[in-house]
Amino acid sequence: MKEKFDQLSAACSKLTTRRYSTSFALGIRFLDKELHEPIYAIYGFVRLADEIVDSFHDYNKQQLLEQFSKDCFQAISDKISLNPILNAFQRTVANYRIDHRLIRQFLDSMEMDLEKQTYDQGQYETYILGSAEVVGLMCLHVFTGGDAQAFERLKPRAMKLGAAFQKINFLRDIGADYRQLNRSYFPGIDLDNFTEQDKKRIEQDIEADFKEALKGIRDLPGSSRRGVFLAYRYYLQLFSKIRRAGARAIFSKRFRISNARKLLLLCSTILKHRLNWI
Repeated sequence: MKEKFDQLSAACSKLTTRRYSTSFALGIRFLDKELHEPIYAIYGFVRLADEIVDSFHDYNKQQLLEQFSKDCFQAISDKISLNPILNAFQRTVANYRIDHRLIRQFLDSMEMDLEKQTYDQGQYETYILGSAEVVGLMCLHVFTGGDAQAFERLKPRAMKLGAAFQKINFLRDIGADYRQLNRSYFPGIDLDNFTEQDKKRIEQDIEADFKEALKGIRDLPGSSRRGVFLAYRYYLQLFSKIRRAGARAIFSKRFRISNARKLLLLCSTILKHRLNWI
């Protein structure tokens, strides 16, 4: 019986999520219980790929990512992997019929990080699609539980939420990405001469994504709405802190939400959800 190994695999994905992102782990806890394991599995898969391109500087990243991609699709085909993270992920892909094209698009975006350092508008949109929007769609497959009509109806706004999250991450990490990884994601912007006007333009784009995303959150099934709303409010709070900072300040400081503030967000989110104030 493979059940014990599957349980171990799920535990590894959960530990990976908690170790790398307390915020997402908190959001997952406020999904209905039956959604925890598959969303942990998706996060674990995404995190491993992201670590390859962002952290493993002393190793052959291209080779590692190619092997990871090969192992991923082999796991999906074989319905097993000795890599616990991939084993948990392939079960989620099978159980919720996640489109394999979404997985390929995600891995293609990770590959862009191996070489592409400066993005034009088309490449930026392609990267956002693969690195963030399709991850939101993987989660939406889980949230809609195989309901194809609900998935298609919620798809555009789920993509907007993923895009907003990713763009905020870009702003939060703009200094480290540019100085340490030599990456410049935002098209048409000279980061050596980053201005308040540049920052404002990016923020307006994020604000538009957020407005559309909130409409989608309101339409989510009750099993996922509260957890996604909490993640939305966390990122909205982070976005507010970044907006109040100057253009040059965000290069020298990585903004975060304190644990005390996270607790307040948690309590207020529960109250707003119960009162249907989303």
